[in-house]
Amino acid sequence: MRRQPGRGRQLLSDDRSDRQPGTQRAAVLGSPVAHSLSPALHRAAYDALGLDGWEYGRHEVDAVGLAPFVEDLDDSWRGLSLTMPLKEAAFEVADEVSETARRCRAINTLVPTPAGWVGDNTDVHGIVAALHAAGVGEPSTATVIGAGATARSALVALAQLGVRGEVVVAARDEEKGAALADEMTGLGLHLTVEHLPGWPHRPFPSGSVVISTLPAGGGNLAAAAPLPGPDAPVDAADQPLSEVTVLDVVYAGWPTPFASAALRAGATVVPGTAMLLHQAVRQVQLMTGRSVGPDVVAAMAAALPAL
Repeated sequence: MRRQPGRGRQLLSDDRSDRQPGTQRAAVLGSPVAHSLSPALHRAAYDALGLDGWEYGRHEVDAVGLAPFVEDLDDSWRGLSLTMPLKEAAFEVADEVSETARRCRAINTLVPTPAGWVGDNTDVHGIVAALHAAGVGEPSTATVIGAGATARSALVALAQLGVRGEVVVAARDEEKGAALADEMTGLGLHLTVEHLPGWPHRPFPSGSVVISTLPAGGGNLAAAAPLPGPDAPVDAADQPLSEVTVLDVVYAGWPTPFASAALRAGATVVPGTAMLLHQAVRQVQLMTGRSVGPDVVAAMAAALPAL
């Protein structure tokens, strides 16, 4: 039986040593974690909500170290944000798991309750809210670029958005894409699979959505490669994405090669920081139990680096 929150020794955060009695704690865990923008987002939310006794830190923790870390937390802890490589390891720690996290096979949030730790996935909320903020309602069709863990979250998000038509999984490895489509058949989506280089070479009805889940670097370049290059002439015929909303989940090094290519192709492009912002909004709600209104969301957005 897993140890309930509050049964272990106090574990100090990495950035403060002057805590006062009554402090409420949360943190982001992962490896590497130094680049995480979560502390800036959560601290901005605490300030905007007037939560004076709340602190949010960061800790370098690998998959093997997650369970011992959680067991050592005392009852001042209100939640943990999880990044790679902890999103699957967290299933061994959680006493209860949300349906969204089960479908995604990924936990990015742990919240303590009297019965133990509850695992949830706020990445799906982040995708849905980011697309809603960009004016997306029920997509006519959708394309998910990639076939990894984030692609699972994207497909769950598209099911929540109520996409009406075909959903294409465009993967560098078509067998991996087919395996993902088979795994997600329970979502009720009309799923098909195609090889990544062909993803933009078909009609996109008005209101379509494209979500690139490929990481920065070679993957992002591969997603961009089939689109018109920077030296290509630009006219309406060369803008296959003119009525498409594109979300690139990468938020570092903006604009990414894929985002730049999508803009040249006429798309409305949503940066990965929008998904990051809204998944953090949901985490703040879960950890603090407070409503997060537009003023708080604006304060959190202002804490992000300028694009």
